[in-house]
Amino acid sequence: MAWAWEQGEQVLMLPDQHLGRNTAFFRMGVPLEEMVLWDPDLPFGGVDRQALRKARLILWKGHCSVHTRFTVKQIEQFRRAHPNGKVIVHPECTFDVVQAADESGSTESIIKTVTSSPEGSVWAVGTEIHLVNRLAREVAPARTVVTLDAMGCLCSTMFRVSPNHLLWVLEGLLTGEVHNRIVVPEPTKTWAKVALDRMLALV
Repeated sequence: MAWAWEQGEQVLMLPDQHLGRNTAFFRMGVPLEEMVLWDPDLPFGGVDRQALRKARLILWKGHCSVHTRFTVKQIEQFRRAHPNGKVIVHPECTFDVVQAADESGSTESIIKTVTSSPEGSVWAVGTEIHLVNRLAREVAPARTVVTLDAMGCLCSTMFRVSPNHLLWVLEGLLTGEVHNRIVVPEPTKTWAKVALDRMLALV
């Protein structure tokens, strides 16, 4: 975002509105009043033209189905059960959840924060359940790590990428067979490559 604002006065953040809102507000001090939400299903994004011209950040109306399951009520329940416990969530959670948590950060940040915390500490983690379970195994019994959502937050899309499916695809490539080929039409293909090349150039 810092780089993007050096290039121009407005930034379009996609695909996750919550990641954009939370990063801009909590990390960069951008007021909510300087953000608008663009709904691609509405004419002109459902945004007033004057508000759009004034906005510093245009948030695409997209979200992660896993991270929007977490709620402030879940945080309150955890705090009642563990008064000294800490809550850390991913910034793709909603604004109110990030605000109610003790900390928020990327997957890497969550792992570093929990694993470097004092032994005996208790954590509720608001992100995909497989990461939470893996984190609990790695730090146990020195720390207690639980998911913020007791029902479990499985990302069904990520879960489709399994070792056996990966092996199936790789073995097919060895024999010249391509499984699940995705064909992207023009001009989408050309502009997608331009976007990827520009992102990689920043690394």
